[in-house]
Amino acid sequence: MSKPITGVTAGGAVWTPAFVQSIAQERCIGCGRCFKVCPRDVFDLVDRADVLDADEIDDFDDLDDDNAQVMNIKNALDCIGCEACSRVCPKDCFTHTALPQAA
Repeated sequence: MSKPITGVTAGGAVWTPAFVQSIAQERCIGCGRCFKVCPRDVFDLVDRADVLDADEIDDFDDLDDDNAQVMNIKNALDCIGCEACSRVCPKDCFTHTALPQAA
């Protein structure tokens, strides 16, 4: 089993970054908090109809046109594993995981 990628803080503490893997778009309200806090341009807002099927969209009848978009992963390879997006998400939409070091 390979070791996970690790980093070191300025204070010398070792930490393991957890990189974004997925967004539960069926729960996303398109608030944009994750987009605003991400330092690496990992996310993009997309039309809800482009990523969810009709049955999933029907669950959002109470949402107005301001919620017609959801967050999408635009470039997962730019993620630095800080998990800031998860900390600001009011709907707990993000899944993160540690990744193995490259051989």
